[in-house]
Amino acid sequence: MRRNFRNRDARWAAAAAACVMAFAVTASRAAAQGCAMCYQSAAASAAPGRQALRHGILLLLVPAVGLFFGILAFIYRRRNLTR
Repeated sequence: MRRNFRNRDARWAAAAAACVMAFAVTASRAAAQGCAMCYQSAAASAAPGRQALRHGILLLLVPAVGLFFGILAFIYRRRNLTR
């Protein structure tokens, strides 16, 4: 019985390592995918315009992160009710 846990843990560790490696390889390509129109408008704007774009990006990130953590908290609270 104990041996099965070790094998399962080893498989989980290998899968996690593979996911981390896949993320590390593709992260630079994913960051390079930018909207050409956004890039041009940011490059053409002055310093206050670029600062406004940065603030806008952070402002749009807040609801997405809030929804993510809200759903995660809901799942965490309900995890034992299905058993």
